[in-house]
Amino acid sequence: MPFTVVRMNLVDPDATAASLSARYRAALEMAVYADEQGVDTIQTEEHHGTDNNWLPSPFAFAAAVFGATQANAVARGASAQERGDGRATAGRIAVTVSAIIGPLYDPLRLAEDIAVLDLMSGGRLVTVAGIGYRPLEYERQGVEWGRRGRLQDELLDTLLAAWSGEEFTYRGRRVRVTPRPFTQPHPMLLVGGSSRAAAARAARLGLPFFPSAHLPELEAYYHRKLAEYGREGFCMMPAAVTPLLHISEDPDRTWALYGEHFLHEARMYASWQSKDIRSAVKSGANSVEELRAEGVYRVVTPQECALLEADSLVLHPLCGGMPVEEGWRSLRLFCERVVGREG
Repeated sequence: MPFTVVRMNLVDPDATAASLSARYRAALEMAVYADEQGVDTIQTEEHHGTDNNWLPSPFAFAAAVFGATQANAVARGASAQERGDGRATAGRIAVTVSAIIGPLYDPLRLAEDIAVLDLMSGGRLVTVAGIGYRPLEYERQGVEWGRRGRLQDELLDTLLAAWSGEEFTYRGRRVRVTPRPFTQPHPMLLVGGSSRAAAARAARLGLPFFPSAHLPELEAYYHRKLAEYGREGFCMMPAAVTPLLHISEDPDRTWALYGEHFLHEARMYASWQSKDIRSAVKSGANSVEELRAEGVYRVVTPQECALLEADSLVLHPLCGGMPVEEGWRSLRLFCERVVGREG
């Protein structure tokens, strides 16, 4: 069975306060359902100051998912005890934050926040640290764009030192960060990016590398740098084709009714990317018809989804402000007819 992902970025271009609140609450309910049905991870991300309400606070969302799934698992465990079948009483689904914009964070505070989430979830948090590609996000937070590489190096060095539980020198003073995380030697931390600088940064620290697209030459460079530094690590390479999926019994009808939601998100994401940015999810479409033909976003039947030859299946149920009820239809078909199928 491929690795299964449910992506949540909470985009909603036409939101009111009430409708956006309902979308967030529905996303948490979806996460609980996905946990019950055996989905491997909820994937979320970070962007700031967008016109369509793209999620800016992935760790707050991750905390809510962990709390909701843990509480639900405990409730299931209490019922199990009454029945005498002794099932586990902890949520199992991971949350992958892919990716944070590392240089925008205070390193010590981020070390604390990730440690708390790691403890709270029992090790279910996966963080991919990138440096972003939108100068506007740096400007709004008063961070110098030209210093992003140095700030990222400092961030990663600080996180690893902080999670040791020992004193270390940070900006000329001695500090110690508590509590220590649940996961040892440290929470799952990957370095994301599409540049040699990102690959070398990961190799220097012996951290896993998560290229932003299928870049075999960059993976080879990462392994060369690991050897140079005498480090061990691994690369989590996206497949050459990594479509964002929506499940429907009638794809033609779904494209006709909801294609504009896919197109909205595809065009906004594409508008942020320069020619030098390489991404696994990159669209050049200007119409719903072009987007459908392109294959970056795909609406497939449960049977088609089950037959996809892929290492991972990424469902995007609330894509581009998708109506919540349609998102639920897609998620239920994915869980009941793909994730939960026999054989």
